[in-house]
Amino acid sequence: MTLGTGQATCHHGEVLQGVFLDGRGRPTRGLVTLPMAEPATRAVFTPFSVGAPTGVTVDPPDRTKAARAAELAVAECARRAGARPIGGHLSVRGGATPGLGMGSSTGDVTAAVRAVAAGMGVRLPVEVVARVAVAAEGASDPVMFGERPLLFAQREGRVLEDLGAALPELVVVGCLTGDGRPVDTLALPGEVRPNDVAVYERLRFALRVAITDRDAAGVGHVCTESAILNQRILPKTELGSLRGIARACGAVGIQVAHSGNVAGVLFDATDPDLRPRVDAAVDRLGREGLTPTRVFSTSSRNTLNPGERSWTTTYPKPSPDLI
Repeated sequence: MTLGTGQATCHHGEVLQGVFLDGRGRPTRGLVTLPMAEPATRAVFTPFSVGAPTGVTVDPPDRTKAARAAELAVAECARRAGARPIGGHLSVRGGATPGLGMGSSTGDVTAAVRAVAAGMGVRLPVEVVARVAVAAEGASDPVMFGERPLLFAQREGRVLEDLGAALPELVVVGCLTGDGRPVDTLALPGEVRPNDVAVYERLRFALRVAITDRDAAGVGHVCTESAILNQRILPKTELGSLRGIARACGAVGIQVAHSGNVAGVLFDATDPDLRPRVDAAVDRLGREGLTPTRVFSTSSRNTLNPGERSWTTTYPKPSPDLI
């Protein structure tokens, strides 16, 4: 046993979230997240000496889901290694702000599981990490799988579909809705209407085609429609303003956290007019009271602090009128 470290990224809400058919044709809740590299969670697991009490202590003490995940990971690693479970101390630092819909708890949990596995010298398959995450927090995001766009059953910890190698390159101008108030994900209504599966299966197909064709506008349409559909579950009064800003600035769409308060205006990263479009979106969001929080690329992971105008990139398409 030795000191183990682990790290996990977060995300910026969802591309698509709803109810889909699994491989057996059963309606299953699923989501596709919008990847973002920072702020990342970093965890360190220090095993207790042999004979010391089992159980995991955690710092800071409010990272209780990470501590629970570490205990589950200890048991799993011990079983795989044919050893007895041990205790240890878990230190968790960084990560996204809780309650905004950025996968903060999943980042904590994934980093903790990876730190435990490293400390115990056991390689855990990513599918096992996902199952441990769901067991620890009730519902999980697919951050442990990396950046591939996956349709993920968040309450079951399994992949419903691998949609392709990567999303087409997008630049996201992020902001906060709802004054940035935290949202309790597990408390949101979860009723399924009779036509929900058909609607979301259509969006699933459209997203699969857009990813295959490297069509940023197609992805933007799916994001926008999913955000509109989510209004009955977590209404955002700012959605009309976001759509208006997207149209005015030549964006390909908008996206939201379906169980949180982050949102973003999406630009095709190949647009030759990208820089002035992004600058215009930053300015318009500010005038609407939607303070920009970050500008980042889903491919290069470059970030731009609002107010900086020296950032350049080579990456969009003019936005269709359906935004």
